[in-house]
Amino acid sequence: MKVMTCKQLGGACEKEFRANSFEELSILVQQHGMEMFQKQDEDHMEAMMKIQALMQNPQEMQVWIDEKRALFESLPNQE
Repeated sequence: MKVMTCKQLGGACEKEFRANSFEELSILVQQHGMEMFQKQDEDHMEAMMKIQALMQNPQEMQVWIDEKRALFESLPNQE
């Protein structure tokens, strides 16, 4: 199991996500993002706008995803 924070994934806080795969991590992060969107958390809303801007360019978005996946893969396993 690996641990990444919201900030490491382009977010706005230090909430930790624990997952066995990058795909599993993505689901947890999306759930967190939806919660923060519902709360209209300003810091998270700003981070989401940056991600949405990236999504306008599929190539840039893929590079961003690949970088986050590589970071996840490089992390040590934790129990």
